[in-house]
Amino acid sequence: MVERRIELDRRYMRKEKMRKLKAKLQSATGADREKILYKIKRLSPFWTEASLTQGQAPAAPKAEEAKEPKKKAPPKPKAEKKPAPPAE
Repeated sequence: MVERRIELDRRYMRKEKMRKLKAKLQSATGADREKILYKIKRLSPFWTEASLTQGQAPAAPKAEEAKEPKKKAPPKPKAEKKPAPPAE
């Protein structure tokens, strides 16, 4: 179980680092951009910049859905109260 925990911790750290690097990549230019791309490729060799733009495309429809108010489900009918037992 310890090995699994170590693997999971590595994965979580890698994901967090990738998220931060991708955020920096959006505003970086020139030599900074090349450094960030180098670091990303070191973490994830099969990553491409195209995957960065594809990941953002589905995010736009979700924002539109958030504008629409969600309909609430009708309230459930309450159960009838049982009559109290006769007091002696």
